[in-house]
Amino acid sequence: MSRELGDDGIRVNTLMPGFTLSDTIVSQNPGHVETARNRAIQSRALKRDALPEDLLGTLIFLASADSDFITGQMIAVDGGNVNT
Repeated sequence: MSRELGDDGIRVNTLMPGFTLSDTIVSQNPGHVETARNRAIQSRALKRDALPEDLLGTLIFLASADSDFITGQMIAVDGGNVNT
């Protein structure tokens, strides 16, 4: 999509969040939280829960002029679970 829309000045990027403790996941899937939470924390470089607020900085950056020359990217916001 980024190649198709680039001529129109449209940037196409996405976030890849890791396991995030949102209100929905906590209230609707407590069993999943119980089984997945510790495993997710242990797989990260930053050993803590991921919260929805952890995505905001990256979202604001992508919406700002500071990212005007970034397109076609998947940005992992996962506390260092995916290290390249």
